[in-house]
Amino acid sequence: MFEYRYTLDSHTKYRTVVHFLLFIAVAVGLVILFNGGYMLAWFISIVVAVLALMTLSIPREVIVGQDGVDICCISDYTFIPYNEIASIRRVESEQMKWIIPVFAASGFFGYYGIWLNLKGMEFVKMYASRWGNFVEITDIYEDKYFISCDNECDLVQRVLERVSLNPDNDE
Repeated sequence: MFEYRYTLDSHTKYRTVVHFLLFIAVAVGLVILFNGGYMLAWFISIVVAVLALMTLSIPREVIVGQDGVDICCISDYTFIPYNEIASIRRVESEQMKWIIPVFAASGFFGYYGIWLNLKGMEFVKMYASRWGNFVEITDIYEDKYFISCDNECDLVQRVLERVSLNPDNDE
């Protein structure tokens, strides 16, 4: 079993701080414009709910285990069995310019959620703590997962070894 822990880079930390400052600025603006009141209460309620939901989906680590690849978030868990992996490859950062967030976090403690690949017009699931060092896993159902990892070459190699040793894989 090999673990690849997510670590935030300085750019992601900066974007997280900007998100918090933006939320605070809007709250202060609502206090100034409306003297607080129900608008501020609604805003704070919505922001707290959205932040709670987003926080539960922050990626923590990728584990190359005995039976498959585990993508662990704070409360979300994705398991991709080796016999369902159709391909795995490194993705260069310049190829990621075609990916836009749909229902996703873009820099708030990472990049995660559902994204749209404009080049292939397909939805992908992203679990990244930084915008770089991407690995793409495609399963037999043609679902795509983008993962960031400090050592993406090692992750790809370890998964390829497991996939090629898997007797249930027809490749």
